Amino acid sequence: MKTTINIYCDESCHLPNDGQKTMVLGALWCFRTKAREHNQAIAELKARHRLSPFFEIKWTKISPGKLDFYRDLLNYFFDSRTMGFRAWVIPDKLILCHADYNQTHDEWYYKMYFYLLRNLISTDRRYHIYLDIKDTRSRMKLRKLREVLSNANYDFSREIIERIQHVHSHDIGLMQLADILIGAVSYHARGLSDSAAKNEIVQLIKDRTGLSLTRNTLPTERKFNLCIWRPNSRRVENA
Repeated sequence: MKTTINIYCDESCHLPNDGQKTMVLGALWCFRTKAREHNQAIAELKARHRLSPFFEIKWTKISPGKLDFYRDLLNYFFDSRTMGFRAWVIPDKLILCHADYNQTHDEWYYKMYFYLLRNLISTDRRYHIYLDIKDTRSRMKLRKLREVLSNANYDFSREIIERIQHVHSHDIGLMQLADILIGAVSYHARGLSDSAAKNEIVQLIKDRTGLSLTRNTLPTERKFNLCIWRPNSRRVENA
């Protein structure tokens, strides 16, 4: 029986007119058999730091008073051998001209999701992919994303991508952990430094990975995989 992998996806600054030029898509993966254990560990970290079980972990909520909790959360991720993360960074979405490629921003958005996910897909495993729900009109796009990912892996019987669906991030600790990792990559990519607590979290990630967060990792990097998308290049590095 093939191993099943859960992949939890989210993004930062993905809207075309949100005033931000940098966009980041991210995917946190773990073995499906370990998902309950990880979610329980995240709940226990909340309790240890005297946070409500209903407290939603979010990058925007990082503050000096909760820094120890977020530090412990990130160290839990890096210490785990059954979790990994991949980020897809679009440094400047303002230069895009979708009309030149006969596409909408939404269509391009799902193309970027394809590039984010395709390096995580292996034909000898099964996958359940979860995206944070943004609106009520995206079911057809998810179906298309599954179709494209499956076809790219010659999975015409649809056995590799077993499930792809929207979920609410506030219900899933691992989805919230993805938000923190994506938020940190986005914060650094946008050149921000106005929060001492967030700066510490970014530095922790740099220290644990040995990365500058400004360059691509090797395509084979499993724990913390990073790709900077360059639309003017003839090829996409680490795509």
